[in-house]
Amino acid sequence: MSSLHYSSVTDEQLVHINKSLAKGDTIEVIKWAYDTFSDDLIYSCSFGAEAMVLLDMISGVKKDARVTFLDTHLHFPETYALIEQIRKRYPELHLTIKEPEISLAQQAEAHGAELWKRQPDLCCQIRKVDPMESVLKGTVAWMSGLRREQSATRADVQFVNRDEKFQSLKICPLIHWRAEEVWQYIHMFELPYNALHDHSYPSIGCEPCTRPVKEGEDSRAGRWSQLGKTECGLHLAK
Repeated sequence: MSSLHYSSVTDEQLVHINKSLAKGDTIEVIKWAYDTFSDDLIYSCSFGAEAMVLLDMISGVKKDARVTFLDTHLHFPETYALIEQIRKRYPELHLTIKEPEISLAQQAEAHGAELWKRQPDLCCQIRKVDPMESVLKGTVAWMSGLRREQSATRADVQFVNRDEKFQSLKICPLIHWRAEEVWQYIHMFELPYNALHDHSYPSIGCEPCTRPVKEGEDSRAGRWSQLGKTECGLHLAK
């Protein structure tokens, strides 16, 4: 069991770890993470483009790594199809599907139909944040495919972060990758990916809250468009 924990790690330790990891490459960050946390580390996979890179790299480091997908029951058919492709390509990965505590019908009964249109933050809380909290209960660290260039809210993310929301440590191996590098890797190793990426969907979430982006728009402009929202809540401090 790792001696690194959210409750005990100091700012000085995090600075030292991040400086040390910055000397290596992405695969070394991933190796460090599994050497340090082993089965106390879980990868929360969105099955976006970055996820294809991380899944491929992770499988080469720890074939039976723990991977979870938060199934809101609102994802595109293309996303569910991709999950089945990944199961076949990496059969040893321990992939679990985490569902919300309530169904869409129960949510509609409690909060009204199409909650995502009226209170998107509450919808994300019920269908993503609460399930993630359950997944991470008792888990020391989790991994994410965040990249700094994705948005202003992600510009300062480090390789190893203290996660205030889930009171855990968050590992982000791809922070310095650019979008073109992600796609170079995907094409080089002929990795499967979500078919919607070929139709102007650089960032893919739930179907009702995701649209294709227009030329010149930010890569995440298609998420929660016109709702004044940029994150589902998983990567916000509180």
